[in-house]
Amino acid sequence: MVAVSIITSSTSTTTSLVPAHRLAADELARACGAELTWVAELVEVGIVATSAPAERPEDWRFESADLQSALAARRLQRDFDVGLDAAALILDLQRELRRMKALLASRGLERDL
Repeated sequence: MVAVSIITSSTSTTTSLVPAHRLAADELARACGAELTWVAELVEVGIVATSAPAERPEDWRFESADLQSALAARRLQRDFDVGLDAAALILDLQRELRRMKALLASRGLERDL
């Protein structure tokens, strides 16, 4: 007698209707192992942008993409000893490269770049 087992799998997708939690400046700093002044420098060089203008950094709020950018800047500083101006340029170039690759792929022109 031969035993046959059937394996089934299911995938579920959820969509949240609750607005995403915005990070306060001090939460962003803590998540990156940095100080609030470092977050202010990130805003100054354009690596992250506040979701609503506020004079005091304590009142700033950030999106999850800002956390990703801040962490990437922190890694560039740690791994390559670059300043935040250079990190901003590197991150901009990386974003532009990803955008251009996606554009090429959408037109069927992708290659191993």
